[in-house]
Amino acid sequence: MLMMRRHPRWALAALLALFAGVAAFFVGRVFFAPEAPLPEPVRPAVIPERLPEVTLADRDGRPRALSEWAGRPLIINFWATWCAPCRREIPMLNALAADEHYAGFEVIGIAIDFREDVLGYLQKTPIDYTVLIGEQDGMEAARAFGMESIGLPFTAFSDLQGRIVTVHVGELHRGQAEVILSAVQAVDAGEIDLAAARDRIRDSLAKID
Repeated sequence: MLMMRRHPRWALAALLALFAGVAAFFVGRVFFAPEAPLPEPVRPAVIPERLPEVTLADRDGRPRALSEWAGRPLIINFWATWCAPCRREIPMLNALAADEHYAGFEVIGIAIDFREDVLGYLQKTPIDYTVLIGEQDGMEAARAFGMESIGLPFTAFSDLQGRIVTVHVGELHRGQAEVILSAVQAVDAGEIDLAAARDRIRDSLAKID
């Protein structure tokens, strides 16, 4: 469990600004767990094999652990209100959350941002999936996913056994999401193993790119 620690607002603001700068380096990359270390500027992080133990407060202030969704495949999107690509992803993630074809998946947004800023943003922008909010503990959550130096947004996809199938760094588009979700569904159906799913994702996304 990631424990909430309070830090001066100016210090957190500086860290968030640094994240915003790092985000500019990313266009959209997919990484796999656990074999492949991430290329610069994300190195030396390595994506964990399984979902980490993470607990963050939801929009109502109630602590929610990722283990609450054990037994369901997850789409975990790390974002911030100041991140333009993150904001662009929201309608697509809303659509995925409502799509019956992906009804087995749970979409979870983890905001690495000031709580008051996120709550203000949610009043103006509908987000139809679970939103968890973390300031310093949100950064710790990102590190728990192996992202020592992060660019936002990034999205982790896990299967129903809680294994991380892939992580996409950068803005996620609907076509990319469908490729990844199709592969996760095939893993969950027992049609392919993780290695084959990762190969399928890599080859299919290369054609899209």
